[in-house]
Amino acid sequence: MKKLVFLFVLIGFLSCENEPKVAENKIKDDVSFLADDKLEGRQTGTQGELLAADYISNRFKAIGLQSKGTEAYLQPFSFKPKTDPHKEVEFTTNADSTITGNNVIGFINNNAKSTIVIGAHYDHLGFGGEGSLYREKDKAIHNGADDNASGVAVMLNLASRLKVKNDLAKIKDKNNYLFMAFSGEEMGLLGSNYFSKNPTIDAESINYMINMDMVGRMKPDSSLAVYGTGTSPIFKQTLKSNNDKFKLVENESGVGPSDHTSFYLIDIPVLHFFTGQHEDYHKPGDDSDKLNYDGMNLISDYIYTIISDLDDNGELAFRKTKNESEETPRFKVGLGVVPDYLYDGKGMRIDGTREDTPAFNAGIQKGDVVLKLGDSTITDMMSYMRALSVFDNGDEADITIKRGEETIETKVKF
Repeated sequence: MKKLVFLFVLIGFLSCENEPKVAENKIKDDVSFLADDKLEGRQTGTQGELLAADYISNRFKAIGLQSKGTEAYLQPFSFKPKTDPHKEVEFTTNADSTITGNNVIGFINNNAKSTIVIGAHYDHLGFGGEGSLYREKDKAIHNGADDNASGVAVMLNLASRLKVKNDLAKIKDKNNYLFMAFSGEEMGLLGSNYFSKNPTIDAESINYMINMDMVGRMKPDSSLAVYGTGTSPIFKQTLKSNNDKFKLVENESGVGPSDHTSFYLIDIPVLHFFTGQHEDYHKPGDDSDKLNYDGMNLISDYIYTIISDLDDNGELAFRKTKNESEETPRFKVGLGVVPDYLYDGKGMRIDGTREDTPAFNAGIQKGDVVLKLGDSTITDMMSYMRALSVFDNGDEADITIKRGEETIETKVKF
């Protein structure tokens, strides 16, 4: 009888061993943990950030990634908070008046000469503070489900899929993979900046970098913004040839308000994926129950396909792009709206409004498209910002908007 029991156990063990290994999809679980109230908004230097870093480290370990931080999976960095917003942050080892954040870094070693960096920031705004758009007097946790638990969850999903793929493959991919969860992004891309100056692998070996920041709120029209498409000549064709799901909104520039910028500035091709802003951006309402998980799965599939397609292309050529942020006009006033950055029609479409703002007081609504402001015709986001730049507080301006099929002319007071 004992021999029979042993035989059944052995058969069961062997059958499990012969089952194909499949990557687990834990996107929803990862977002739920990272965007939970108990992490108190994951602000850099807080206990909530450490809890998130520990969770991501454990996920890397469970997936089977090698540690590539300076302290196991972690790469701690300390800095003095900026008093002058125009100065660069000062990284320091002096413990006085400093904040310490942690990048979390895992690695798939295919013994290749080149490495792809796949990253997403995991820090957020804590209880609000300087970056918050929440205008109520009470403090509230900013959980940052879209910004950017969503990007971290997709990054972890890609790590799991690529690890299983390379474990099963007889011929390994021609690139290694470095997965990074950055901290300090909300304070000025600090974690990625620190890594670019203190890389834990040879920076010359980095082939290209993929960044996912706010990929959790895909709209019904399946719009997906991809920035950095001009940073390597091969990117546009690769994105196009592998796309049958998305309405792509492409931007060539390698410079933008997220961590891919730190890699572009050391001459590495970059792609940044983004599903657009919304009314909960940098507010307490950015919670996990509002995310489009089907959309996140599609984005993971798309990026996975792009990585696979580029594997045979060797070292990608780097190309400098126009820095659009240097051309952005400075302005003293605003309408108080959330622009729809994925809108590619004529004008500037509004994705949300806030109470007690010039737009709200003028009766402007979500979905309206601004066609004219003052004497300026609005054709896109840049022309909208140029139009704003001529006004001061207290000025009144004519504004023309399109609402559905109706054209409305009214006035707005800044």
